[in-house]
Amino acid sequence: MLLPILLVLASGMCHAVWSMFTKRSLSKSIFLWSIMMISTVLLLPVLLVELWNQPLTGGAYALLLLSVALQALYSWLLSKTYELGDLSQIYPVMRGTSTLLIPLIGVLFLNESLSIYGWAGIGCMLGGFAVLSGIGSKNRSLAASGSGYYTPMLMALCVGLCTTCYVFVDKLNLQHLSPLALLEVTNIGFVAGLTPAVLKSRKLLEEWRRNKFTILLGSVLNPGSYLLFLFALQQAPLAHISPLREIGTIFATFLGVLLLKERQGLRRMVCSVVIFCGILLVGVWG
Repeated sequence: MLLPILLVLASGMCHAVWSMFTKRSLSKSIFLWSIMMISTVLLLPVLLVELWNQPLTGGAYALLLLSVALQALYSWLLSKTYELGDLSQIYPVMRGTSTLLIPLIGVLFLNESLSIYGWAGIGCMLGGFAVLSGIGSKNRSLAASGSGYYTPMLMALCVGLCTTCYVFVDKLNLQHLSPLALLEVTNIGFVAGLTPAVLKSRKLLEEWRRNKFTILLGSVLNPGSYLLFLFALQQAPLAHISPLREIGTIFATFLGVLLLKERQGLRRMVCSVVIFCGILLVGVWG
């Protein structure tokens, strides 16, 4: 069990680092498109050879198309969310939403139950989300008037919901494809979702001139983070390792506060730790 745990922790760190690079970029959609396009081109032969040697059923192809569609929606939501909110504000919400929603759906609609630790974890996550959003705050700098302040939080929740969906779909897709081939499928969907925005902006060359080194590094870290997670999924159940991946909430929040100099540093770092503890409570003991 040690190897999948290490793979998942590395996955969380890689995800946090490329997310920080994205936040620092000029155009979030162009940066994300660029770091994914490199691996998409490199891995295309892997997918084609595997599909040629091992033809899939119609149902399997339908699952692959669903994964592509979910990744396209995810990439568009992700770029918009990074444009609207601070990394230390939105990242814990994006990563914690799936762990929050799945047990609640089970309790409300599937007649499942949570232990006292599970309910404590739910409480930790809800409390962390509320503090990050500024709900109920008397400080105008923490809870600005109007609905615009809450838009990043709502978008982050949508990203988390989309992540929940594609992880379940890709767990099924691993029955038919290798992790590398499946990574290429998700890459294609991710790039497709951002291509219209990239063509419309006409700032691709400017982004590369300003951030070519972080684009190249991000092109390794972005697909690499999910590839590490897919390899871990092959060796351990989803319920056991998925919560550990969300240690990236702590990594990303600290990067946002310490390197990007985002405001409310101590508050957000404490919230990220509380949310991660909630994720562990639900995922491990819930």
